[in-house]
Amino acid sequence: MTKDQTGRIIGAAFGLVFIQANAATLPTAVAVPLRLLSLAAFLWVAVLGRRGRAAAPPAGAPSGTRFGRRYWYVVAAEVAGLAAGLVVIAQVLHTPQASVGWIAFVVGVHFSGLAVAWRRPALHVLGASIAACGAAGLVLAGLDAPVAAIRAVAGVLPGALLLASVLRPGRTTPAAAASEVRSGTPA
Repeated sequence: MTKDQTGRIIGAAFGLVFIQANAATLPTAVAVPLRLLSLAAFLWVAVLGRRGRAAAPPAGAPSGTRFGRRYWYVVAAEVAGLAAGLVVIAQVLHTPQASVGWIAFVVGVHFSGLAVAWRRPALHVLGASIAACGAAGLVLAGLDAPVAAIRAVAGVLPGALLLASVLRPGRTTPAAAASEVRSGTPA
């Protein structure tokens, strides 16, 4: 399995978790299909996504997903941000319904860090989208919106964004991803 395929499975797993954990607050007629679709999307990525072998990159070309030192710096910053924010939300603000918004916000920001670490500018779009969902969830929590609304905006929607991003055929090189961002069309 390539590192890019591993990254896709990780993204799909987190998308699945976002939806499974947050769909419970929705009406059953909505929650059950969402949960089944997210499971099917994850299985698609985990099983069928492993079948295709990526073409070997040209000699000297940087590889796609790299789980090196820069990746672990981004993950460490994410974990620290999550922990600190969740403590403040629970212990200082006493607003547990804001937790899902904070988690989505930090995960979104983490994708911007990965965009830099992996030289994949297209990840900035995914990161900004998920962070915006998280920020909207935080605002909803601050306005005492229903928990179902908070979890739909800051939990289910980011999960769907993650799954959609890994279901879409990937780009094998950072240059192809950058070209797509500049032109708005797949390379």
